[in-house]
Amino acid sequence: MDVRAHMSMLFHLDKCIGCHTCSIACKNLWTDRKGAEYMWWNNVETRPGMGYPTGWEDQEHYRGGWKRTQPGAIELRLHTRPQGLANLFYNPALPSLEDYYEPFTFRYEDLFNAPESDDQPTARPVSMITGEPIQIEAGPNWDDDLSGSNLYAKNDPNLKGLPAEVQAQLHEIERVVMNYLPRICNHCLNPACVAACPSGAIYKRAEDGVVLVNENKCKAWRMCVAACPYKKVYYNWATGKSEKCILCFPRLETGQAPACAHSCVGRIRYMGVLLYDADRIPEAATVPDDELVDAQLEAILDPFDPEVIAAARANGIDDAWIEAAQRSPVYHFLKTWGLALPLHPEYRTMAMMFYIPPLSPVVSVVEQGLVKLDLPPERVDFELFHRLDTARMPLEYLANLFAAGDAERIRRILRKMLAVRIYKRRESVDGAVDAATLELVREAGLSPEAVEAIYRLTTQPTLEERFVLPPYHREQAIEAWNDPLEHKGTTGLGFLQPPKRGE
Repeated sequence: MDVRAHMSMLFHLDKCIGCHTCSIACKNLWTDRKGAEYMWWNNVETRPGMGYPTGWEDQEHYRGGWKRTQPGAIELRLHTRPQGLANLFYNPALPSLEDYYEPFTFRYEDLFNAPESDDQPTARPVSMITGEPIQIEAGPNWDDDLSGSNLYAKNDPNLKGLPAEVQAQLHEIERVVMNYLPRICNHCLNPACVAACPSGAIYKRAEDGVVLVNENKCKAWRMCVAACPYKKVYYNWATGKSEKCILCFPRLETGQAPACAHSCVGRIRYMGVLLYDADRIPEAATVPDDELVDAQLEAILDPFDPEVIAAARANGIDDAWIEAAQRSPVYHFLKTWGLALPLHPEYRTMAMMFYIPPLSPVVSVVEQGLVKLDLPPERVDFELFHRLDTARMPLEYLANLFAAGDAERIRRILRKMLAVRIYKRRESVDGAVDAATLELVREAGLSPEAVEAIYRLTTQPTLEERFVLPPYHREQAIEAWNDPLEHKGTTGLGFLQPPKRGE
């Protein structure tokens, strides 16, 4: 057993309000310099939708992630090693600027310098790359709140396999349904970006699993951009280097949560340590699609197991990290209660950021297989509990996002969440929990104690409960092995000397 520690984030999608505060905090902190205008290390997408860059889940086009070639073997979907050499100077799988968007600003001086006229002066949009006036045609959240649904939402790859009538229900104007999907780099256990880099410039930090780019080694081949199925590695056209989310590791090392998580208005984000068995990664990444989630969850270890604790100590993991893993909200949502899943496990990168799928919006009755919005006087919550197939957000859609198409797994999670909601509603509104509700909770696989714990961590967590950050000892590791100033240039945070292309 090779026990390692990983800093992971969890997104509770039921609480995301799509305010983009996380995106702005990240943007202002990390990507406000030349060449990074179009980069959104953190973005929030509306689902159904095409996301950012447009259609990033279409791996037939972008060829990201891994594919299983035979039992026990996988290879990059992007290319084999000889094909990679052939494509060094021309890679057709790379997203173009149109797939992102041409970054723009406005010529605000026009508001002050415009000649006197009968018309109000306006600030013309100009390209942040060329400085020339442009016609804005796209943006990082262009299809926010289902705007342009006919162009974007209806082309969502996750609608694949859904019956036509379910898709029609999803897009009915009066019953339109959507949820928000915040995304950052998943800091995967089996990252395709690391495997595809010909220069060896991308690496995964051993102590906390953060995937970083050594910009001194980056040769601008951009294979990492193409190989990442989540399209969370970006190319800086000004420096000629790749850049990506660094999980705010300078903040983590000083005991602060990442900017996107700390600024989250909905308090949807949780952070904590997960212990995993590195020896199980090859097996977990090569199982059939329907076993991927289970295999990944099995690789994540129980931090209370004495055998795991002993192996962790033998691997040099600090006791404070083990104690943090035992208090980790990510571990409890993921393993203790079984409420969270990775995004698109079928990419086989073993993503280490996890999501709790959203419940449907307010639901009342079901008529002719579809949901009606009129609220009846009688109790109807039990009906949805037993008829989740008629929920406004189709199970199959969520399964395509989080469970490699396994709708039954999504059903189990949503039933647990509904059981918590019904239990607390009985308790707070009716003043008592009846036997039928207790039976429903048991049927969902929970206990009243677990319901209280889930409710407490979902609705009333303190900052210390949401972000359980262990003390880092990075400074000791750097001082022991490297010159701290020299190390600065290897973590994507800048240079001692200005970078030059090809170095």
